Order: sequence, then structure tokens, then C-alpha cells
Amino acid sequence: MELFEMQERAAELEQQISALPAGSITKKTVNGKEYFYHRWTENKKRREKYISADELADFRAQIERRKALEQELKALKRQLPQTKAVDTSTFTTNIRIGDALRSFAAPVRGYRKRECFRQLHDFVYSEPRDKVFILYGLRRTGKTTMIRQIFAEMSDAELTKAAFIQITARDTLANVNRDLKALEAQGFRYVFLDEVTLMEDFIEGAALFSDVFAACGMKITLSGTDSLGFLFAEDEQLYDRCILLHTTFIPYREFESVLGIHGIDEYIRYGGTMSLGGVHYNETSTFASKESADEYVDTAIARNIQHSLRCYQYEGHFRHLRDLYDKNELTSAINRVVEDINHRFTLEVLTQNWKSHDLGISASNLRRDRENPTDILDRIDLATVTDSLRKLLEIRNKTEQTIKLDDVHAAEIKEYLDLLDLTQKIDVLHLPDVSTVSSRTVIAQPGLRYAQADALIRSLLLDETFSALSLAERTVAQERILTEIKGRMLEDIVLLETKLSNPKKQVFVLQFPVGEFDMVVFDPEAGSCRIFEIKHSEEAVPQQYRHLIDVEKCAQTEHRYGPITGKFVLYRGESQVIDSIQYQNVEEYLQSLAS
Repeated sequence: MELFEMQERAAELEQQISALPAGSITKKTVNGKEYFYHRWTENKKRREKYISADELADFRAQIERRKALEQELKALKRQLPQTKAVDTSTFTTNIRIGDALRSFAAPVRGYRKRECFRQLHDFVYSEPRDKVFILYGLRRTGKTTMIRQIFAEMSDAELTKAAFIQITARDTLANVNRDLKALEAQGFRYVFLDEVTLMEDFIEGAALFSDVFAACGMKITLSGTDSLGFLFAEDEQLYDRCILLHTTFIPYREFESVLGIHGIDEYIRYGGTMSLGGVHYNETSTFASKESADEYVDTAIARNIQHSLRCYQYEGHFRHLRDLYDKNELTSAINRVVEDINHRFTLEVLTQNWKSHDLGISASNLRRDRENPTDILDRIDLATVTDSLRKLLEIRNKTEQTIKLDDVHAAEIKEYLDLLDLTQKIDVLHLPDVSTVSSRTVIAQPGLRYAQADALIRSLLLDETFSALSLAERTVAQERILTEIKGRMLEDIVLLETKLSNPKKQVFVLQFPVGEFDMVVFDPEAGSCRIFEIKHSEEAVPQQYRHLIDVEKCAQTEHRYGPITGKFVLYRGESQVIDSIQYQNVEEYLQSLAS
């Protein structure tokens, strides 16, 4: 039996033994009647517990089974080489082992786990496959926490064979190779390397991990924030030698189940990372302010792309971005593209026709407010305010373009944003003109989009253009516009999560000459579709489903996409059925989506 097989068997035995009762069974005779007891020692005290006659045979079998396993484990441990305590000072890299791993894992022991944790767990405890596991994604999406949770679940025997290596920019593959050989010689089996892409020579030499160490039975997990670097390595050095797990996208159901933060508005404002956000934590949330959001774009996204390109093919893959890199303007250019995507989104919201019925509902609600009734929306020409904001934003966008970006620059940067899973395209189709196809760009981290849009609206309303508005009027206008932004963001969230959860179906927006279906889910195999309206409102009003019951729109849709099997309004109110239209709470809908 190989060393790693003996170590695996020892870990299995320890796990089985821990599930069986310790101690022995004793018999007492009282008034001529026999009674049986389970006797064991706990905290240096002898304890006893009565065993009923029905349980006796099964309990005795468990006791005997435990004794047999303990004898097997004892014999196996005599065959294992006696290992001395490992001196980590002999290593070149920063390595944690043994008790240091217990301390490292302790703070996350009570944390809830992300859905993708199971894939990492299955890799660690599966049979060796000559492959490495790559855990990658943008900052604060739970990568290192998942590794710590693996350590927290390990038995003592497994932990003695585990190591965590924290890579820094000064480390090289030669250093890591030397330390991995030393760990291998001492029987280490589970090795996790964090921030491995910080090594300048990682992309060009990553095959070392799969071809040398994974091939010999070592379970290697590589993690880091430099997502693009991993994709480059997977395309070349680690081609067909790795298993990829991307952590960047965090759906609403995980935001709620893992962080325990409830409410779609909280997800709109702070969703996108595993950092605590929301009502009680928003002072320090990643997307609590434009400054923190910009810092995240700068460090987690822009530098990510730049570092990967610098390390890939010896700086030979910058393509048209080389001139920006040489001028030290690439990070700023990437920032500009991300901000421009979000500004264009805000501009679209400001440009769209204001729905008079929505404004009417808002004005009516404000007038009927029990605590603070006001007719302020009746006094503000919100359409004029919005038009002024739109024009001001267009001017500002032009004046802020300090870095000249050609279309080819922007296109290549967007390609990398797509590779990072930061942006996704949602198709916008048209009827009856099927030849017209456009798309929406959705940001996978809603908190990032909302932080930049919110800051933009607030700053624009402070412009002298709106000096005639009082503070109260500006506040109402601001909240009304932000509500529209939340409404559009809710549409994007539902579209994106539905698309990712239904890879075999087509999910798109369907526009008509007048009006649209906010979402269509077309099943090509079944030859049918479902149509949706998506509303940020908590109220159900007939105006919301007017398109869903439009005979001509439904006829055109069925002609193109087959029978309509369901008509839905997703909103923030209670689930119910109104005039055969299924109103469903949007949070319940998002929770029901399977990844």
C-alpha cells in the first residue's frame, strides 16, 4: 500500500471511529433482573447510560465495530513513517500547516457555505485525476473563505497532510517547486496556493502543478483574484489539466442564504461580493459609496487585467492596448470603460419615456402618506428635470474623457470584462421585424452599478441648472429617479439570473413598435415560451400587465416562439393570481432558480 493510500485509510478509520460509541457495556443484576449500561469516560469522569433490551444487540455491535477499527488504525499507524514536526522556517514561501491551519480556519467555522463549495469539497476528497483545481474570481467573492472552510472540516489526520501557501509578488515558481517537493517528501497531500497569479512566471510555467505534483497524487488547489491570468494558463500550460470554478457571480439567493441579508433592494445596492452589506453593515460595504466602488474597480478589475496581460506571453498579448499600457493609462482606461457602461445605463433610464401611470401612483401615494402627506410631485415637472439631467450627463461624459479611447480599445477592454464574468449581454429581439437585434450590457455585480449611478444622479442634481428646486424638491426628484434606476436594475437582475439558470433556453427582451415584454423565456425543445413583466412596485395594478393581455402582441409571439404557457408579473408584493395573470414575488422567484 502506497504512503498516501495508508494516510487516506487512516483518515477514513478516524472518521468511522468518531461516529461510533466509545467505552463498553456493563451488566447489573437488581432483584434478580438484569440491566445493561453503556459505560464510558468523559472529561476524566466515568459516565453510564441505561441501554434498553431493544437497543442492546445493535449497541453491542457498534462497540465491537469500534474496537475492531481502533485495532486496525493502531496497526496501520505502526506502518506509517514517524514524522517529525515540520519546521516552516526551512521553507522559502509563506506556509501554514498543523495548528496554524486550525487557527486559520477557526473564524469561518460558523459561516454558511456558498453553493459552489461542494465542487471544491468533491475535488479534495475524490480520487486523484492528474488535474489541479483552480478557484478564481474577483476580490471578496469568497475564495479564501471556502479554502478555510475545507480546513475546518478536516479530521486531525487529514490536517497533518494539508498545507496553505500564501504567495506574494516576490515568490517564483522555482521557490514554490522547492517547497512543494519538501512537502511531498514529508507526506503532505492537500496543498492550497493562494494568490498564485502574483508570481510573474505563473502563466508561462503553470504546468508544473499538474504534470509534476498532481500526477503523483497530490491534491493541488490554486486560487487568486487574477481571473484573466488563470484563463490564459488554462488555455495553454494547463490545457485539459485543470478544473475551473469561478466565484465572481453571486446570485440573489446566495446573497440572502449565505450573508443572511434579505430584500431585493439590499441586493441592488450592495450585491456582488461576499462582504457584509445592507442595513446593518453598509458603512463598510464594498459598494457603500462611489469611492469604495471606484477603488474596487481599480484594484479588483483594472489591475487584474493589466497584470495578466503583462505576465502573458512575455508582454506579447496587449494587442491594441499596448499604447495605453506604455503611457501608463491602461488602468484608467479600463476604469473609464466600466464607468461608461454604467453611465450609459443611467442615460438610458433618463432617456426612456416616463410612464405617466407610475408617476401618478407615486404622486397619489405621497398625497395619501399618513405621516407626511405632500403634493410635491404635482409641483415638480419631473420630465423636464430628467431631460435636463440627461443633457447634463451627456456634456459631463464628454468633458470627463481625459483619456482618448478608440473603438478598438473599448472593444478589447469589453472582451476582457466579459471574460472576467463582470459583464453579460442580454439579447433584445423585435417583432414583427425579426431582423433587428440589439443587446443590453448587464453588470454581474449590481452594487457596483448602483453605487456609480446613485453618485452620478446626486452630483448632477447639485448643478446650478437645478438651483430653482428647493432641497425637498431635489430630494423627491432624486428618490423618484433612483426608484426608476432600481426598477431597470431589477429587470437586468431577473434577466441575468434566469439566463444563467436556463442554459438550454433563450432568455431575452422582446420589443414591439409600441411596448415590450420585459422577459421572454423560450424553450426550443418544447416549442413554447413564457412571458413576463418585471416591476419594482409592491402594488398590483391592471396597467402592469396590459402588454401581457394584448391580443396582437401575444399572437405575434406565439407565431414566432410557440404557445405561451404562462403569463407572469414579477414584483415586490405578495404572490397571487389576478385575471389569470400570475403575480409572483420577485424574491421568491429568484430564490427558486437553480444554478
